[in-house]
Amino acid sequence: MVTRLYTHPIYLEHLTPAGHPERPDRLRAIQRVLDDEAFAALDRVEAPMGDEATILYAHPQEHLDRVRAAVPSEGMTQIDADTVATPKSWQAALTAIGAANAAVDDVFEGRADNVFVASRPPGHHAEKTTAMGFCLFNNAAVAARHAQKKHGAERVAIVDWDVHHGNGTQDIFWDDPTVLYCSTHQMPLYPGTGAKNETGAGNIVNAPLAPRTGSDTFRDALLSRVLPSIDAFRPDLVIISAGFDAHHRDPLAEIDLTEEDFDWATGQLMEKASTHSAGRLVSLLEGGYDLQGLAFSTAAHVGRLMKG
Repeated sequence: MVTRLYTHPIYLEHLTPAGHPERPDRLRAIQRVLDDEAFAALDRVEAPMGDEATILYAHPQEHLDRVRAAVPSEGMTQIDADTVATPKSWQAALTAIGAANAAVDDVFEGRADNVFVASRPPGHHAEKTTAMGFCLFNNAAVAARHAQKKHGAERVAIVDWDVHHGNGTQDIFWDDPTVLYCSTHQMPLYPGTGAKNETGAGNIVNAPLAPRTGSDTFRDALLSRVLPSIDAFRPDLVIISAGFDAHHRDPLAEIDLTEEDFDWATGQLMEKASTHSAGRLVSLLEGGYDLQGLAFSTAAHVGRLMKG
């Protein structure tokens, strides 16, 4: 198995206010844990700058222009109560898009079996026309469209196990049966979407989890709802919106998962990718705000990707 890692120093220069949970230290924690000799075989590549035009795969020109205009030459701009832009935010966001698209290219063109992208800002809350929830552009949505447009993928499955529902991804693909969106998430919790009866064109599968549930409930949600949906859909590519904030240490939610749960879930999705997608799997970092929980969970996730 060849597992590729994309990251870039520019991601550390997207700054947030003191005390903000989505902070550069998140990537430093991931970098430290992946520097362990256990990950020596990881194929590490600097993330490329993205093509601005690919943002339009998931967002209209007006949204792109609005985000770019919000990026200040100095200081910090508040986009909403949770989301900010600083001078390097545009470059960081464009490089996050670039890494996601490059990861798709890698798995379709045979340079890697699977890819993990450690980038920020995250993306799954970014709706078609709204930056929110720490997110400027929807990296997973752009990557899915890139797979369809460049590589002829007919069906792409996005599995989102971030503890917060990916309202942005759901919004973008709501009426598009060529993209399956499956989400496990705590409910009630920000952003308030993700009920079971939100099904789009039959391509949206939400599996909300009650607060204080843990491994058994999470695994049952994958086994009973998510994995059968993938089998029925038969995707050409599996994308994971890999948030690790359902870890029991995380301060923003109350789902009690461990790193072993992320190891297990990764293995389950790799099996589905092997069955339906010639093994093609791309994982994009979303949330995860306790540094130890994030680091250990990422290590478990990437370790499983490398094992095959």
